[in-house]
Order: sequence, then C-alpha cells, then structure tokens
Amino acid sequence: MDTALQTKPCRFGDKNTSDIVICLKNREGIPKRFFSHSSVLINKSKYFANRLSHPGSNNCIDIYCSEVNYDHHVNLLRLLYLPTDSILDSFDSVKSAVGILQLAVVFQCEEIACCCIQYLEAVPWEDKEEELILKAVSKVGPIAMPILARIQPVDLAATKDVFVSAVRIATSIAGPCPPFGNELKTSAQEQVEFMLGEDEDAPLIIADEEVKSVLRMGLSQIYSSFEKELSSLLLEPDLVSERAEEKILHSLSDLEWMCNILGKMDLMKDFVANWAESSSNVLGVVENNKLDSFMWGLKIKLIEITAKVLEAVGYGNVILPTPIRLTLLKTWLPYIRKMKPLLDSKGSEGTGFPYKMSEDLCQSIEGAMVTLVLALPSNDQADILADWMGAEQVRYPDLSEAFEVWCFRTKSAKRRLVEGLDGAGNATVSL
Repeated sequence: MDTALQTKPCRFGDKNTSDIVICLKNREGIPKRFFSHSSVLINKSKYFANRLSHPGSNNCIDIYCSEVNYDHHVNLLRLLYLPTDSILDSFDSVKSAVGILQLAVVFQCEEIACCCIQYLEAVPWEDKEEELILKAVSKVGPIAMPILARIQPVDLAATKDVFVSAVRIATSIAGPCPPFGNELKTSAQEQVEFMLGEDEDAPLIIADEEVKSVLRMGLSQIYSSFEKELSSLLLEPDLVSERAEEKILHSLSDLEWMCNILGKMDLMKDFVANWAESSSNVLGVVENNKLDSFMWGLKIKLIEITAKVLEAVGYGNVILPTPIRLTLLKTWLPYIRKMKPLLDSKGSEGTGFPYKMSEDLCQSIEGAMVTLVLALPSNDQADILADWMGAEQVRYPDLSEAFEVWCFRTKSAKRRLVEGLDGAGNATVSL
C-alpha cells in the first residue's frame, strides 16, 4: 500500500486516491463497489484493521448484506470519513441510527457506535421505534446501557413519588394548575389508573401509608368541591344552561373517579362513609322543585355512584354498623324507586332523551338492595318491605326475593321459639 496516500486528504468514493475497494454483495451476489482508503478503515474500524493486517489480504474486501440493511452499510462507510464532531449531526432518524449502531458493533467502529448511542439516548422515540431499539440493543451489549437507562424500571421510592404527585394533581390538592387546567388533571387521573393496573409495584404502593394518607386528603378535597358546587346549584340564575350542569357533572366525575381508585386501594370504606353521611344533603338539593325538569345527567350519575356504594356494602366488601346501612337504604331506595319510571317515561317519548338506567345498572342495584335488606334485623326488614309493598311503584326494585326469605325466617323463628318454650315446660329438675 502506498504510504504517500496516507498524507493526502481522503474522500469516500474517490477512485483516484483509493487503495481499497469495499464490495457490498446482496443475497444474489450482485456486487456494488465503493472506493475506500486503507488508512481510514484501519483507523476507524478494528474489524478492517484486522482484515488488512493479514499478509495475504488483497485490495478488495467482500461484505455480504441484505436489502434491509444495505443502506445502513453504505451510511456506515460514509461515516468513517467524517470527523468525530460531525458524526452526531449526520443522523436523520431513529431507524437509521439503530441500523448503523448494529453494524458499528459488528465492524468494531467504537467512535461511530458511541455517537449512535448518544443520539438514540437523546432523541424522542415513537412506540414502534422503541420496540425496534429494544430489539437491537439486546444484541449490542453493555455499551447500550445509556439507552436502556431511559426505560429501565425505577426503584419503589421513585415510583411512589410519581404516584403521589399524580394523585395530588388529579385531586387538586395543590390547587389548580394554570395554564393547563383540567387537561393536566385528567392526564394525572389516567396515569394513576394506569399505575394501579399495570405497574408491578402496585401492591407495594397500595400498602404504603403515605400514599393512603394522600388519597384520603384527595377524597376530602374532591368531596368538599362537590358539596360546594352542589350547594350553590340552586342559586344558579339559569338552571337550563349547559354550563350549570357541566360544572356539577365535572365535580361528580372526579368523585366517581375517586370511587374507582379507592376500590383498588382497599380504601372504599372511606368513600362509602362519606357518601352515606352526605346522602341526605345531596338528595335534599337534587329533589328540590327547581330541578324537577332539569339536571338529568346529574341525577343518573348520582344513581350510578350510589350503585357502587350499595354493592360495596351489600356484598360485604365494606363493613358498616347496622344504623348506617339502614339509613343508606332508606335514603336511596325511595329516590331510585321514583326515578326509574320517570327516566323510562322520558326515554319513551322519542325525543332522543339520553339518560336512562341500563339493564346492568338496574340489576346491580336490585341485587345489592336485596342483600342489604336481608342483612338487617328482622324488624327493620319488615319496615322496609312494608314500605316497598305499599308504594305505587312496586315493580322496581324487585324485593320479592328478600320478602320470601323474610317470611321463611319469620316462620322458622316462631317455630324455634315455640319449640324452645315447649322444651322448657317439659324439662324435669333432678337433684
């Protein structure tokens, strides 16, 4: 090889100064020749340095490639001729950088490989690109750690900090977040749900007392906001306006979100206790004459949330004292019994009325109420069933199953009492 060539500037593809030809061949063996320079190849690639150091090496090096990575081979050869500070600026896409990185590792081009990693570590990735990167770096080895550091699992403390921060934003504990407003709040709520459903650290987060404390603060904040909006509802000058209903529905939507979250955090009892305590006040506003013909969205949403509360209590997921269970049932049973035919009637008018109790919702409420009734003392059961049968609308909810069980238990209890008395009268006293 002519040593004089090493002192001259080398340009990729310059046939006049080239002393080595790189021959790229595809599967069909069709060659594509690239005029190169041994000084550049030896300096930038350990692979080419080893090939050219063999005594029997010739001036042509064959490299086999596929159609998929052909362009990456050409780009790698071009990058060998660039100064180090220009390599990074030459990348134009994640896909190209990944392809070049894989080849840079194969051909032991450490300088180019480092630039590829630096580029990939810094630029944003789309979902498909992330999959491509993960697949590629798994074959690259330890040098790809800066890339993997971006997506590797964080420790529990960091996960908890992110979760707590998201809860604070989702529940407005830290106040509003201008200029993002509700968009940031909604995004935080979605992130909290995702972390509870998909994160493998979720069980540890759920058990953490600090997290529970922040959630209770969030519940208090959301309840306070809801009660404030509800109490000011009757003061609205225009109850027909969409804005009036939108405000209260937004607050109620936050409350429903919190109900779902607390159910996953084993804190549903906190939500149910608050709901039971505030139910009378809530219905005191909603059943006001001013709202007789308005706020149907609010009314159906209240029933949907109440259904979740009734299920939690009725099926024993939340344990409450008898007086609270009785009050909860006596508060909501008359309202739901009144609203069901009213909503059905509005929906049958053919005016596109969108608010109705779905079949699943009706079955959920009915099943929960039956179990709630049967878990009460017999005299309380009798009062509720007597009121239910004496109402104009007996068809829903159908408590006939609870009535049948009550009748059977009552007869059994009387029989046991009589048997017990007869046994006591016939008993003999022996000394």
